Amino acid sequence: MAAATRGCRPWGSLLGLLGLVSAAAAAWDLASLRCNFGSFCECDFRPDLPGLECDLAQHLAGQHLAKALVVKSLKAFVQDPAPTKPLVLSLHGWTGTGKSYVSSLLAHYLFQGGLRSPHVHHFSPIIHFPHPSHIERYKKDLKSWVQGNLTACGRSLFLFDEMDKLPPGLMKVLQPFLGSSWVVYGTNYRKAIFIFISLVPHDFSNTGGEQINQVALEAWRSRKDREEIGLQELEPAISRAVLDNPHHGFWRSGILEEHLLDAVVPFLPLQRHHVRHCVLNELAQLGLEPQEEVVQAVLDSTTFFPEEEQLFSSNGCKTVASRIALFL
Repeated sequence: MAAATRGCRPWGSLLGLLGLVSAAAAAWDLASLRCNFGSFCECDFRPDLPGLECDLAQHLAGQHLAKALVVKSLKAFVQDPAPTKPLVLSLHGWTGTGKSYVSSLLAHYLFQGGLRSPHVHHFSPIIHFPHPSHIERYKKDLKSWVQGNLTACGRSLFLFDEMDKLPPGLMKVLQPFLGSSWVVYGTNYRKAIFIFISLVPHDFSNTGGEQINQVALEAWRSRKDREEIGLQELEPAISRAVLDNPHHGFWRSGILEEHLLDAVVPFLPLQRHHVRHCVLNELAQLGLEPQEEVVQAVLDSTTFFPEEEQLFSSNGCKTVASRIALFL
């Protein structure tokens, strides 16, 4: 049963929210939380799906597909008392469109400790896997880390950031954990959640008109409502682009080839009115009334692409907080 709603928080600075991940709770005694095999330990897993839906509806700008896919996938997974496999989501989109924000919200609304929970694990290629030449050691370490933490708590969340920068071949060690087998290496893992985050470049020249930004651009050019863009227009192109990219973390991992992803979640590029929404959210977080001159100054200092249309923010909402500080 879901915990009492923790409520919709003001959006605030994404950097501040994500900064909590570095404060992983070393003081927690994992041994005291260790589950007996087969006992489906919930640990501090306290899902608040109404709170998550509320936060997404109020603060995630311009992402109708992401909102719907994330909520639908989570509801089905959380409400299933005995899922047949872990929940595996792959988030794709240009910088500043909300991928990291959504992953941080999942931690906040699924675990009582949020990003501080010892059962939320965040991996960054720059921090954890910086040297491609050490790939074999990284494989052993990652397998051991995932297996050990799933033994400590079957309800664990694993976040893999910047999949486009991960050493190819590393993710292959995760393949056994993502399928529908009952156990792997003596560990029950079917209630775990895996989130993969990938950056999609905004270069239109080599995507064949099929990448996320190109689809959004063509919709705008044809005067098609953005909300009418469907997953069927994007998912095949995303999967194909990842499979054909030897520098992506999914390269020959078996994860896409074996159809282990439960959902490919596209994040559309943000337009001017979406950035305005982000500015107003940030001002509210600072306890300030809407200031049109500040909003306009931030918009005027933001770079938009493509060059001809000047339609999409090149940094999404990523630099909104820092830009606001310049104009207050």
